[in-house]
Amino acid sequence: MRWMLAAVLAPMLLLAGCANDPTRGKERALRDTLRSYASTLRWGDIAQAQIFLDPAYLEQHPLSETDLARYRQVQVSQYSEHPAVPIGDTEVHQTVEIGLINVHTQNMRTIVDRQVWRYDARQKRWWLMSGLPDITRRD
Repeated sequence: MRWMLAAVLAPMLLLAGCANDPTRGKERALRDTLRSYASTLRWGDIAQAQIFLDPAYLEQHPLSETDLARYRQVQVSQYSEHPAVPIGDTEVHQTVEIGLINVHTQNMRTIVDRQVWRYDARQKRWWLMSGLPDITRRD
C-alpha cells in the first residue's frame, strides 16, 4: 500500500517542483521571444522588430531614417535558425541565416545574423543586445 501511494505521489511532486522552477519560466520566455522575433522578421517588417531591442542599446544606437529606408527595400525570404547557445545564466547567442530579396530588383542574397540575447530578471524578458540584422553585410 505504501509503495502504491509513493508511486502515485512521486510524479505529482515532481510536476509541482517543475512548475515552480524559475529556470523553466526563463526558458519558456526565451523560446517564445525567439519565435516571436523570427515571425516578426519573416512576416512583418524588419523595423517592427525594434520592440525586441534592449532599451539601453536602442538609446545608444537609434535607427536612422536611412536605416529604416534600407529595411523597407528588402523582404525576408528565409530565416534559418541554428540552436541557441547559452553563455551563462542570462545570455544566449544564436546564429541565423536570413535570406533577403530586394523589392526593387528582385535580387536575392543571404546574410548571417549573430544575435546576442540577455535576460532581464526584473522584467522577466529577453532583450536583443546585438541590434537588428545588418542587411548591408556581404557574407
